[in-house]
Amino acid sequence: MQANYNLKSLNTFGIAAIAAQYVAIHHPDELSQLLPQLQSNSPCLILGGGSNLLLPDYYPGLVLHNCIKFIKVVEERENEVIVRAGGGVNWHEFVLWTLQQGFGGLENMALIPGTVGAAPVQNIGAYGRELKDVFLRLEALELSTGKTRTFSNEDCQFGYRDSFFKQPENRNGFLITSVSFLLTKQKHQLYTHYGAIQEQLEHKQIKQPSPQDVAAAVIEIRRSKLPDWRIYGNAGSFFKNPVISEAHFKQLQTQFPSIPSYPAGTSQVKVPAGWLIDQCGWKGQRQGAVGCYKHQALVIVNHGGATAAEILAFSTLIMKDVQEKYGIELEREVNAISTTLTP
Repeated sequence: MQANYNLKSLNTFGIAAIAAQYVAIHHPDELSQLLPQLQSNSPCLILGGGSNLLLPDYYPGLVLHNCIKFIKVVEERENEVIVRAGGGVNWHEFVLWTLQQGFGGLENMALIPGTVGAAPVQNIGAYGRELKDVFLRLEALELSTGKTRTFSNEDCQFGYRDSFFKQPENRNGFLITSVSFLLTKQKHQLYTHYGAIQEQLEHKQIKQPSPQDVAAAVIEIRRSKLPDWRIYGNAGSFFKNPVISEAHFKQLQTQFPSIPSYPAGTSQVKVPAGWLIDQCGWKGQRQGAVGCYKHQALVIVNHGGATAAEILAFSTLIMKDVQEKYGIELEREVNAISTTLTP
């Protein structure tokens, strides 16, 4: 365990946050000696890849860094395979590994930053697919009791960028040690209709794409839109795509005929947050060290030296503009840890 640990290199926003105490967990057994401290009601933060997190300048509690790394084929069937991975495995590296083995199912979620253990918390997704579509089960250590619990797909209560683990009463209460996925071994249905995937495949003259082709297209699209966090600190999509009523959408359509949308269930419509923000003139705008990325308005970037408070203030201005122009309330996708904490 280390005191006053600088987390700047462990969060993609590049916030120079200091943790009062920090420990890296490489095996679940290492948590047993920490249980007395974990059960003392002192603040505790579970850290994965730090990619969907906005840290305060100082965190007064213990930061548990999930570094449990392994990948294992648990069971193979004729057309399916169950793969289990440690919570600390890099998500994109895991996706690439599955594709190299000839396993399909994760191709649309290539290049999403973060770790395997953080993926169910957020129910990560991209280009029409979500983690819940391939999720089988996970194992997690309940910090308050020290017991290992197994969660099924239903137990996780997955929603749009939401899960059981994101609820206020459960947040930072479970360290996810492993996740199991049900993937395909043979040709399966590919999802290429969402976003620019089909356009990218046609540009490459690929008429019968493989999962590897879809992943390559997704990687190229994401790299063209999203900044490298090593150059511009960011957490990817800062806001969720809002879901509004069909009636509200039709009303907006009369005033803004070009407004894009995607189906989101009965009488519900999903509107791209990036489009709304762009139409409000925020793309490429900057205030001090914080700004909207020039190629994707959905991404807020740290140009260097920004604090969490400055990033939150910038995002609030964007939310206000979207609300005033479209009557839509944006919701932050990034998990912002309280910035009022002081040493």
